[in-house]
Amino acid sequence: MTSILTGDIIDSRKQDDHFWLKTLKETLATFGESPKYWQVYRGDSFQVEIKNCEDAFYAALKLKAHLKSTEDIDVRIGIGIGKKEFNMAEITASNGEAFINSGYAFDTYLKKQTIAIKTPWQEIDEELNIAFDLALLTMDSWTKNSAEVFKLSLESENITQKEIASILGITQGRVSERQKRSGFDAIMKLEKRFRKLIHQKTQL
Repeated sequence: MTSILTGDIIDSRKQDDHFWLKTLKETLATFGESPKYWQVYRGDSFQVEIKNCEDAFYAALKLKAHLKSTEDIDVRIGIGIGKKEFNMAEITASNGEAFINSGYAFDTYLKKQTIAIKTPWQEIDEELNIAFDLALLTMDSWTKNSAEVFKLSLESENITQKEIASILGITQGRVSERQKRSGFDAIMKLEKRFRKLIHQKTQL
């Protein structure tokens, strides 16, 4: 089992790609080497493999937070979980259930929400897509400042509000406010739930 994320930049033609393309590529590079594990194609679309399926939602959160903290750019991501039948040198030439499911999630669900998932298990899809829809009420409204605090909190599990305040040059109170506005605690509970559900299914 593996997970594939297929995504694109929302309203990319209205944005200067000088800023967001660099951020997108730098963030994707943290997941592995290109073009085997990730590629940017058609200018504003991308595909990335997250080998540990339990990390797929974390990866989506990381991409969204990095992009929204860079010139307030937003992204749509379809997560697919399944088998990978054909392993090629370039990810966009590979194929299998995970790729098909990612494409299905992207084409079918992302007309209404900006993160969606398709797995081999219908009950998991139903629970997670409803949960994503609710979480996105907050995530889609992130300001650049909220996304920046979310990003730092996400990537450094034990980082304190005081340390974030020092990095950003703001007060600890401001960090607390931005964490609350970003929905960090509730979204991380969903991330933990995602891990548990996927772990239970993939370990059978």
